[in-house]
Formats: sequence, C-alpha cells, structure tokens
Amino acid sequence: MATVRAVVFDAYGTLLDVNSAAERAGDALGDRWRALSDLWRRKQLEYTWLRSLMRRHVDFWQVTGEALDYALQALDVHDPALRKRLMDLYLHLDAYPDARATLVALREQGLQLAVLSNGSTGMLDAGIRNARLDELLDAVISVEEVAVYKPSPEVYAMAARQLDLLPGEIGFVSANGWDAHGASAFGFRVAWCNRTGLPPERLPGAPEVEIRSLSEVPAFFAR
Repeated sequence: MATVRAVVFDAYGTLLDVNSAAERAGDALGDRWRALSDLWRRKQLEYTWLRSLMRRHVDFWQVTGEALDYALQALDVHDPALRKRLMDLYLHLDAYPDARATLVALREQGLQLAVLSNGSTGMLDAGIRNARLDELLDAVISVEEVAVYKPSPEVYAMAARQLDLLPGEIGFVSANGWDAHGASAFGFRVAWCNRTGLPPERLPGAPEVEIRSLSEVPAFFAR
C-alpha cells in the first residue's frame, strides 16, 4: 500500500456536531429538540442525494434551510425567529471533544490535513473558524467546485487533485457510513468513525477500519 501523506476529514457529523444547533435551542424547542435535529439532518442528506440525481444543484446552505423548513413544519413549529436562530447556530456548531486533539496529533506525525465537505465555502469557513479548528487545517475543500454532492466520485477526485496526491496516499475519515463507502470505492484509505455502533452499509467499497472515536485515527494512519 502507498504511504498515507494526507488525512482528509468530513466536516458535518465528523468534526462538527450537527446536533449541537438544535440542542442549544432547547429552551425554545423543549424535548422536541432531538426529534427536530434528527429529521433536519435526515432531510438535509436526502436532499443532497436527490438534487444530485435530479441535476438540480444548489449550495448546502440552501439545502440546510429547506431541510429545516421541512422539519419545522413536520413538528408543527411555526416561528420565523426560531428558524433564523437555528440557521445562525448552524454556523456555530460545536466541535466534537476529540476533534482538536486528533488534528494536533496528526500534524505532529507530519501529515497534511484537510476537510472535504458538502458545505458551501462560506458555511465551512464560518463553522471551522468558530469551532477553532481552522489553524490546524491545510485545506478546506467544498463540493461547490464540481456542483454535485457526496458520494459522487467527482467529489473525492477533486480532493485528490487539489492535494496533488494519488487516492491511495489519502486517508479519509467520516462518521457517515455512506460517505466512508463512497470514499473507499474511489480509492481512499478510509476510517469509519462509527460512534453509535450502526451496522455497516450495504454499498460498494468498504472502510479499511471501523473506529468509535476520532482519537483512534492517529494510530491507524501511523502504521
């Protein structure tokens, strides 16, 4: 196998906790915050896949807003101020507790570090900066250059091109099983961060390793 020279992370759900927006609005949502967060995230992902199939691309900020509108209506929440607050909170997502230490350890191993995300450039710049991870990354790569969403091979190819590396020289980390399979099918060396113990996806490609925490990533790519 080629030596891994860069490690690329998914952003939303991997480095950044997508549940933290609705959780912070728990004072307004009460015990509905978890249901809203789960449905918001599910529709957000579904819309990326469906828009890719329909060839009707819009950026991830619009997709995120449309998914939120669906979730709010489904839960019979009609509050424009709360909708605005939730969208603002999406630019201030919490980093997972193990994210920063993992990036620091990988930098100490001499690896390039990047993010490859469905997020639009503005979303990513704000989210990563507000999570205080920006100074640890060499590149933040958005799908907007190719105007299609993961798991299209065009997205993973864009990362290899921008990093000027062969697919086998890139380690990839995602907490999303479908993303892990897509990256593996493309040729990346993949660690699937399966925090909640989900069963594996039945899709082409397979992660090289399944882990439960980002803290396991440095040891895996040091081999």
